[in-house]
Amino acid sequence: MSNLVLAITEQIDGQFRKVTFEALSEGRRIASATGGSLAALVLGSDVGSLADELGKYGADRVLVADNGALADYTTGAYTNVVGALIHQESPAVVVIGATAQGKDLSARLSARLDAPLAMDCVAVSIDDGQLTVTRPMYGGKILAEVQMDGDPKIIALRPNAIAITEADGGGAVESLEIDPGESKIKVLEKTLETGKVELTEADIIVSGGRGMGGSDYSVIETLADLLGAAVGASRSAVDEGWRPHSDQVGQTGKVVSPNLYLACGISGAIQHLAGMGSSKVIVAINKDPEAPIFAKADYGIVDDLFEVIPCITEEVKRIK
Repeated sequence: MSNLVLAITEQIDGQFRKVTFEALSEGRRIASATGGSLAALVLGSDVGSLADELGKYGADRVLVADNGALADYTTGAYTNVVGALIHQESPAVVVIGATAQGKDLSARLSARLDAPLAMDCVAVSIDDGQLTVTRPMYGGKILAEVQMDGDPKIIALRPNAIAITEADGGGAVESLEIDPGESKIKVLEKTLETGKVELTEADIIVSGGRGMGGSDYSVIETLADLLGAAVGASRSAVDEGWRPHSDQVGQTGKVVSPNLYLACGISGAIQHLAGMGSSKVIVAINKDPEAPIFAKADYGIVDDLFEVIPCITEEVKRIK
């Protein structure tokens, strides 16, 4: 087993997701601490032009797997390609973002390679060469420090949990000869939401719950637009049909770690707290002073959100 660190990137229609740079930044830190090197893997179709962007995040090598079969993510083809590369390169650590795609791919790789996997990690530390990851467990009630036995160690990082840092790297680009193999899955149609901030990558999220009283989210959408924020929702709001499931934050929705989370009319059920509890700053607005969300919030406002949010919006406009 080498001391190579392999960071698996993720791109959509020729644009790297933010978590890619987080994975590279953490991969660079691990490689530097262990005296190893960092390789970044880019997968897709016609993605050769993307490779140069990764050198400034400390990648010593950029490996490009360019094939028409990789144009859209399918578990089989991606697992075949990445699994074969891991057998060839024998990395000590594999770093990937814990997105929907990253969770699927890392779990399949773990099963195929009989390799240890730590999912949804929020921190990585190295002491005397021993790698320890920190990850939430039991719905975010505890932070567990976990050590993995075996190689390669697969680390799936929670989006927005790791700081992005640029570093010097050679970034030598290498084209791979790959065999995606046979896939029983075919992508028939793909629909992308454009012009919308992705929840898991947003620095600011404004979420509405049952207290919104209906599907009219315009009051928080206006504030979100001003802040460059994403709009989220609690499960109760989604169950009522007020927002799509893609906006749901919580244990059965998306797990987020923004710098600022505004919870508007959200009571704070444990399932919701599990999805946003790692936010850096939490602001809660609720008419009920006994709402559980206040126990988790850094700042709380006991008032009608339809009175408070417009005031905040006007103040943001004034400051801007």
